Amino acid sequence: MSSFQDFGLRPEILKAISALGFETPTDIQAETIPFLLDSKKDLIAMAQTGTGKTAGFGLPILNQIDPQTQGVQSLILSPTRELCMQISSDLKAYAKGIPGFRVLPVYGGTSIQPQISDLRRGVNVVVGTPGRTLDLINRRILKVNAIKWLVLDEADEMLSM
Repeated sequence: MSSFQDFGLRPEILKAISALGFETPTDIQAETIPFLLDSKKDLIAMAQTGTGKTAGFGLPILNQIDPQTQGVQSLILSPTRELCMQISSDLKAYAKGIPGFRVLPVYGGTSIQPQISDLRRGVNVVVGTPGRTLDLINRRILKVNAIKWLVLDEADEMLSM
């Protein structure tokens, strides 16, 4: 693929990524985006830091998410608070033009109450660290029964923890 338009992404996403300076897909994006848009199969992908992996999994999720549907539709696990916040920020930027889209980072080291309040108000995507995510599931606040997309970002790092 020579451009993001070739993938058939929503116009709102194309406008947002163009404003961010995205011109042509990186190798990992050219491989993952069409696969994730056209298949319901699992995908394992590896690439160096800085190659655009977040857009590689995030753009197809955003393209298929329905902001009007109640409940969390995607859960993205990351090993650190910093990565969790970065993924959330990137997704917000990619989804800037999608009305009603909400993403919530959940991580420890901060009060859980605001995260609980935001979950109760409704979000489409949760990006979380494993510990805080499990805590919210165990409290029956984060409901995972309607999740369509699960991403384990830097799974090797989480396994080595």
